[in-house]
Amino acid sequence: MSIELGVLVAIAGLVISYLAYQLTHIKEVKTDSQENAEVKAELGYIRRGVDDIKIDLRANEKQISQMGERITRVEESTKQAHRRIDQLKGGDQ
Repeated sequence: MSIELGVLVAIAGLVISYLAYQLTHIKEVKTDSQENAEVKAELGYIRRGVDDIKIDLRANEKQISQMGERITRVEESTKQAHRRIDQLKGGDQ
């Protein structure tokens, strides 16, 4: 009878150990899933931020290009104005 009791205690110990392992495993899976969801959410936030930066960069590049064109026109206009001034100075002398 003591051998049967020992076997029963051993089996109960194995069952309890297995259940404890399963409980721990389930908690780890939940924790890993939660961390994974948080990482995905943060990556989504970063992705949106990068997209916003790209949009702003394109707008800035367009604005710089337009300013370059305007500066070129102003330089040409200034060059013509200097020629006219030089002609007026030459005609007065």
